[in-house]
Amino acid sequence: MKKLTCIFFTAILFISAGCKKSFFDINENPNSPVEKDVDPKLILPSALNRAANKMAVSYANYAGWLGYWSRSGTYGPSSEEESFNITTGFEADEWNWFDILYDFDTMEKKATAANQGMYVAIAKIMKTVGFMYLVDQYNNVPYTEAFQLVEHPTPAYDKGDFIYADLFKQLDAAVALLEAADLDANPGIEDADVVFNGDAASWLKFANTQRLKLLIHTSEVTSDAAAKAELAKVTPEGFFSQSGNFSGGDLGDGAYVRLTYTQGQNKQNPFWNTYEELYTGDVANQYWRANNYLLNQVYRWQSATAWDTRFLYVFDEADSPLGGNIYYGYNYGEVIPNDDPFKAVNSSNVAGPGLAYSASQPQWLFTAVESLFLQAEATQRGWLAGNAQDVYNEAVLASFEWLGAGAGEGQDYLDNDALAAWTPTVNKIRLINFQKYIALAGINNFEAYVDYRRLDGEEAILNDKATDDLPALPASLAPSRGSNQIPLRLIYPQSEYNYNAANVGAQGNIKPQSDRVFWDKGAR
Repeated sequence: MKKLTCIFFTAILFISAGCKKSFFDINENPNSPVEKDVDPKLILPSALNRAANKMAVSYANYAGWLGYWSRSGTYGPSSEEESFNITTGFEADEWNWFDILYDFDTMEKKATAANQGMYVAIAKIMKTVGFMYLVDQYNNVPYTEAFQLVEHPTPAYDKGDFIYADLFKQLDAAVALLEAADLDANPGIEDADVVFNGDAASWLKFANTQRLKLLIHTSEVTSDAAAKAELAKVTPEGFFSQSGNFSGGDLGDGAYVRLTYTQGQNKQNPFWNTYEELYTGDVANQYWRANNYLLNQVYRWQSATAWDTRFLYVFDEADSPLGGNIYYGYNYGEVIPNDDPFKAVNSSNVAGPGLAYSASQPQWLFTAVESLFLQAEATQRGWLAGNAQDVYNEAVLASFEWLGAGAGEGQDYLDNDALAAWTPTVNKIRLINFQKYIALAGINNFEAYVDYRRLDGEEAILNDKATDDLPALPASLAPSRGSNQIPLRLIYPQSEYNYNAANVGAQGNIKPQSDRVFWDKGAR
């Protein structure tokens, strides 16, 4: 990494103050840089860091809903979240994706004007990521008018399926630009690209894998023929497939932000800073702790017949164990009596040693582990050539290896644990995705929410009733839950109802318990 890297944290603060703009900012600071003075090489590192930060730490509520994490005994109930009775204030910061995407959009426009194709391609790829998150939570959102702040200060909403269709086109354009990439025409790209250092082949892998992910998300509304046609566009670089050992410093070929994170205020790795330790050395997180569903029902850590050792890497041992409970979790939504002796310090934090090992660790954007499970499902569906069981086995082994458990422990798990058994009678899509669910705990909590909604019937994971091969996901124990189930989408933030009333009103009266995003079509 060249010397420019040393000033990235200064650049991040500098740029985020000057480049990002919410839809309704009206004040301009004359001492801040204006867009015409900021070129792509200064925008890119900040925008990549902000996207990785968002993806790593913004989806704790889904980790709670889907059985990964629970509130610790130190805190009282979070009634809105745990009752599933959400309002316009719930997760309103998801709309902040537009601020991040504004940076990428600005970079794309500037790079297009300067004929800097690789910057344009990266912007297009990252915009497909951000808009995917928005559509997957809200369905219809501003898209074609989103960043035309002068012409369209109150942007119209586009339908979710239209946006997804255009995201594939944006990937097509990005691939063409990357295949023709000329580093010399993209000044500063090797330093500004804090993910791949300007390596076009790696960004092609990202584009390929993102294409696959978008298709998997639409599995209920995409025909096999259409999926195969899209995947025929995958370039020879292929998908992310080399898992590596994250805590061992081997990142494989996934996508990671590799800024010079270090211990210090506003300088630490986002995941570490949010869930493990503050720059002061104080504990960063005493709220989220292990959910008993994952710890006891899935990992089965107290069982003599358990083979899944990943809990040792996903969760921390309790700092002050009580009664020999080295690993201790909670039930989601439960009312914990004030005289209950178990508090945060007596229970298992969610930033285990396989996820959080240093304030300076890279921040994952897209792991090869997730990619392998996507490939396994696509192969099982007949969208990709190959043997689905082989890819599935590779994905499970990669999960163990990435966390630091080692492929040997992974092989023992495949050979002995019923939850991993590829038998003639098991539904293979459900098996692949339940193992994906286990593998992404703490790494990509959002995908659990996607898969919970898109998989139905025999393919469904995280049911409230046990099956022969899956434990039941307990419903929230919040007394105020009533008959509410996990919401199927979010309500638009109150800011939209205040400032973009006509366009958000045109979306109708949003009912999170029954309204769905466009790709969620199966029976419930």
